[in-house]
Amino acid sequence: MNTENFAGNIIVNLANLPDFLRKPILRKRMDEFFTLSESDRLEVINNALEAGPTIPFPNFSKLFFTWLEILATMPEEKRVGLVSAYIFEVLRNPQKLILFNLDGILEVFLKIDQAYQENIAQSLNNIISGLSEQQKRQLFLMIPQSAKAKLGL
Repeated sequence: MNTENFAGNIIVNLANLPDFLRKPILRKRMDEFFTLSESDRLEVINNALEAGPTIPFPNFSKLFFTWLEILATMPEEKRVGLVSAYIFEVLRNPQKLILFNLDGILEVFLKIDQAYQENIAQSLNNIISGLSEQQKRQLFLMIPQSAKAKLGL
């Protein structure tokens, strides 16, 4: 991660914070995402995708768990907007997922509350239904079979 990756540096620092500090800070950052310009949103997403694999997985899993909990409680429109932004960036640059522990990410997802899982899975299904057939095929090639089964994809 380069020194210009300020959002990535924030992500790394968030991962190291205790829960009671991490959650409100991350919630605020996630809400602020929607006030950013399209280019700034893309930069945040790219920085997060770059920073994620550099964080030791125990810390990353705590951060991702918190992110999922916040995501699940957002209004559907915002949840779809945020997740769509990540999906479209990964579709443009699939190599960004290579360094992530996708099985570990699925395990974290399965630890959140069942209602939260359902909210996120429904949003994912809504996003995927809007993709072209080629985009769906490309995305399904990247998603582990176990995740497709658990998400009902």
